[in-house]
Amino acid sequence: MKIIREIRVIRGKIAGVMYKKKSWREKLADSKGLPKKSRITGRMSKRWGTGTLVIPAPVEVDAIMRAVPKGKLTTIVKIRTKLAKKHRANVCCPLCTGIFAWIAAHAAAESKEAGKKKITPYWRTLKNGGELNPKYPGGVAALKKLLVAEGHRVVAKGKKFCVEGFEKAVA
Repeated sequence: MKIIREIRVIRGKIAGVMYKKKSWREKLADSKGLPKKSRITGRMSKRWGTGTLVIPAPVEVDAIMRAVPKGKLTTIVKIRTKLAKKHRANVCCPLCTGIFAWIAAHAAAESKEAGKKKITPYWRTLKNGGELNPKYPGGVAALKKLLVAEGHRVVAKGKKFCVEGFEKAVA
């Protein structure tokens, strides 16, 4: 996380350092030289085999999440598959894709708080197996409410909450 520093000088002396964290929208817009495509080597090859790996840009993940229409769903795996295909890679980094989906969700919530009407429908992006992501804004309760309003049925599976029959609704 990049932090912007502001040093205050009072009467010729440094009085303190103030930090300003980046907003979620700033984090979403900061691509940091991504996307990056590299060869799968070493320990990575045990999990993913051979070929190439792409690390997507946060805005690419957000764009796919934005494209999911009302009543439909997507999963992180589906997003990874689309990004790997787009970049002609064998695999898309699961860790970065998950983190960027989380950033996109919080950026959307931040935009909504700022009064924007058209935001990324992050509640339509599920984890593997149709599980709701408790790290998204508002937690499981808010996600459940939004998904039920769109006609989906959310059920508890132990401590997790999943969308029943999500496979049929995946775009």
